[in-house]
Amino acid sequence: MTDELLYEQRDSIGFITLNRPQARNALTFPMYERLAEIAAAPGDVRALVITGAGEKAFAAGTDINQFRAFSGAADAMAYESRIDRVLGTIERCPVPTIAAIAGACTGGGAAIAASCDLRIAAANARFGFPIARTLGNCLSMSNIARLNALVGPARVIEMIFTARLLSAEEALSVGLVTEVLADHAALQARSVELATLLASHAPITMRVTREALRRLRDNLPPDEDLIEQAYTSQDFREGMDAFLTKRTPVWKGE
Repeated sequence: MTDELLYEQRDSIGFITLNRPQARNALTFPMYERLAEIAAAPGDVRALVITGAGEKAFAAGTDINQFRAFSGAADAMAYESRIDRVLGTIERCPVPTIAAIAGACTGGGAAIAASCDLRIAAANARFGFPIARTLGNCLSMSNIARLNALVGPARVIEMIFTARLLSAEEALSVGLVTEVLADHAALQARSVELATLLASHAPITMRVTREALRRLRDNLPPDEDLIEQAYTSQDFREGMDAFLTKRTPVWKGE
């Protein structure tokens, strides 16, 4: 599995590449686990970029061969539990995450992208969950909640019921992605530029903002601890001092 998911650190940015281009970067279970492992403990990087090898696919979902051994409800529940755990780990990653998407971004691949903080796309990107015409399975409520928070219930219904894929421009128009780039080369360059920008900003501000949005979506407890975390941090003191003395702050995430 080592070569099927690549991880490289360049300066303060980590790059995860789903590396099965011969299978449109469809994910095996070990790939999911490695993805969660990196997202849970990214080390000293300040931002993570997730992308797929080549220009034809970000990821075409879970490798269908992973389902051959399923024999009943317990297998289905275990699978969805695994995916929810992996995607939840990406959502809680201690650093900002960017999905850089070219080509097909479907099924589990689209779910991974939806779990990232930001999504940018090449012009050839296509998004969707075509399960109503392929496998006949379903999305977990956690996955539906993520999509609903991004594009709303009407669009979720339309995407799943019609099983059609949204173009990059459609994805931009409904808020599924924030930018569309001309081609794969422009996408890669922009992912580095954007990750570098995020790496230069206050880590705690971004971390508590993401957590607040997650809680709002899932009707979880209020934000007193998040406010306390931000306002009592060393970074807040550093930000004030830097602003008043007209210098660039040095963020430590503490």
